[in-house]
Amino acid sequence: MKPGPVTLDVVGHALNDEDRRRIVHPLTGGVILFGRNFANRKQLTKLTADIKQLRPDVLISIDHEGGRVQRCKTDGFTHLPAMRKLGELWAAKNTSTHAAESAALAMAAATACGYVLAAELRACGVDFSFTPVLDLDFGRSGVIGDRSFSRDPQIVFALAKSLNEGLRLAGMANCGKHFPGHGWAEADSHVAIPVDERSLGEILNDDAKPYDWLDLSLAAVMPAHVIYPKVDTHPAGFSRIWLHSVLRQELGFQGVIFSDDLSMEGASVAGSVVKGAQMALEAGCDAVLICNRPDLADQLLSKLKVSKAKQAESATRLNRLMPTTNASAWDALQKESQYQHAKGLLKQLQLIH
Repeated sequence: MKPGPVTLDVVGHALNDEDRRRIVHPLTGGVILFGRNFANRKQLTKLTADIKQLRPDVLISIDHEGGRVQRCKTDGFTHLPAMRKLGELWAAKNTSTHAAESAALAMAAATACGYVLAAELRACGVDFSFTPVLDLDFGRSGVIGDRSFSRDPQIVFALAKSLNEGLRLAGMANCGKHFPGHGWAEADSHVAIPVDERSLGEILNDDAKPYDWLDLSLAAVMPAHVIYPKVDTHPAGFSRIWLHSVLRQELGFQGVIFSDDLSMEGASVAGSVVKGAQMALEAGCDAVLICNRPDLADQLLSKLKVSKAKQAESATRLNRLMPTTNASAWDALQKESQYQHAKGLLKQLQLIH
């Protein structure tokens, strides 16, 4: 069976019959986990194994960035810093003689964060994390805030590339979010419909630069539930202008495009969840997320129509996100020198306890 275009969640610590029914549906291609799905490492590892037993082809994902967006924080998981801490480390030395040293240290720390993040998740059977945040920190968006590396797109690019390298070393792909940028709009798209009044040129020359510079090292992208009225009347995740004309054609992105959660208020402008999913897929998304609403997930699975050609194209891209190397079990990971070195560096820099 090929992975379908719907990524959905499960209710609790273990699968129930309804979870199983949804996971084996041919339109399902991914399962996203939340804090409510984590009690401890043993339970998480059993949950992911049970999902894979049902559908070996589904991508098991999680929002695990560090800071306030990290679903697994106990039972041995390293509580990683907010990404702003890495940007602050970059800027710690203001004199020119020490600037290069600070930048190098910050990039090394970013690689260590990526490695620890991915290695620990993979040891418990999680395939993929929706990270890093590429939004610029304009000091305007409370929902982004310290999740951003920096206001400077060059620093965001350098630290994101370093973090992505850490993910890659542990066998995990990456996802840049929220294209083309959620840092300027003040509203939180979970509960409102954010609007960014800037021009296309302003956004491409600033917010979107990290996506351009990361180029082929970017495996996946999640667009923002933000409306940019000078470009399109639709939020970016439902906009063929943003996803096809700009992201695919102008920036040359060939990876996976995930919609943000269709149950968020920022997606409500599309109408029903089925209409929203249809619009997102037609605009250029390969996969749509529906979270925290099993009833809406059922609507998608029963009513969403996807052509065979579209599903095949999306499945080919989605399969590239699946890890291709074996993950170390948790106890073995603790003894690996690369893991020990990464954690040691983060402790030395006081980024973790």
